[in-house]
Amino acid sequence: MTTEFIVVIAVLLVVIASTIYLVSKRGRSTLSIPAKTAGGSTVVSSSAAVAPTPDVVATELLIPPGDLKKGVRRAGLSFGRLFGNILGSDGSNQKVWDELEETLLLSDLGLELSTRVIEGAKKALEASGQRDGSAMANAVRMELRGLFVEGERDLEYAGESPTVWLVVGVNGVGKTTSIGKLSAMAAADGKKVVLAAGDTFRAAAADQLQMWAERTGADIVRSVPGADPSSVVYDSIQKAAARGFDMVIADTAGRLHTKSNLMDELRKLRRTAEKEPAHLMEVLLVLDATTGQNGLVQAREFAKAAQITGVILTKLDGSAKGGIALAAEAELGVPIKLVGIGEKVNDLIVFSPDEFLDALLEVEPQYGLSDEDLGAN
Repeated sequence: MTTEFIVVIAVLLVVIASTIYLVSKRGRSTLSIPAKTAGGSTVVSSSAAVAPTPDVVATELLIPPGDLKKGVRRAGLSFGRLFGNILGSDGSNQKVWDELEETLLLSDLGLELSTRVIEGAKKALEASGQRDGSAMANAVRMELRGLFVEGERDLEYAGESPTVWLVVGVNGVGKTTSIGKLSAMAAADGKKVVLAAGDTFRAAAADQLQMWAERTGADIVRSVPGADPSSVVYDSIQKAAARGFDMVIADTAGRLHTKSNLMDELRKLRRTAEKEPAHLMEVLLVLDATTGQNGLVQAREFAKAAQITGVILTKLDGSAKGGIALAAEAELGVPIKLVGIGEKVNDLIVFSPDEFLDALLEVEPQYGLSDEDLGAN
């Protein structure tokens, strides 16, 4: 083999390698050199190379927010029919009270709360001295409204950076997607965001969060699978403080509550997020509206371990059981701050108890859904 031939082959290999490198680099985020954290885990910090252009951001954030009425249209069918019957009856009609109890139970309000609503409404009706259907409907609505907690429902930012929001919940409830939408909301408020990929036990979680970082223009800190989640959150906070980011939104592991080590891990994460220079302002529990009372069992454990400040209720548009919203607040004692009513970025909207009840109890809602749609969930 001649020297000239070897040189030609070498040049061709260099050209091919350079082409492959340049093509692959265009579609990837820029990764820094892995660094050892104080806790000994290896963290890879990534800045979204495909951050949205100003035009893309403007278009995405100008999409009108979702409509809460449309979000509860399935549940509204059964409740609307019930309230139509109530308005056409009087408070002495036991059949209507029985129908009310059945509707509340089927809506996943639970036996204890359903009984509380009915007994309270009967007492209020008796005290008023009225028996018409309108008075009965008002009494029932007031009892349902009383299940919601009073308090601020807006998400809170700290006066000094970085603000930290922890997001907790079991796998499959829409936690990572909700974090992506939270990132978009914060960006719309003019905040520079770091996403912390704290769910190091699920391989796809960090990749999914990476996609949301690129979509919303956020930065991201992620680690190798199985690394210490608290180290990831710690490094995210340090990065935000050092580089002038406004906030950190942290994902967390979502294995089932029956594993006590997960609850211990959540407590540790909270302690990490409370240390300076961080300002922990929200611990948000993501709850799937379609899971009903089973979801509340899991939610109680998360609420105790992480000391949650609010709830994000997802997939409300896919549930025919609107009672879960009332049950969640009554059981957990914290406000539902946001509800997910669709797949779009702006379909995570601020929750209003009064708007929710207005939509839920509207008589004869005409949403184009059949009885088959109502029973689909």
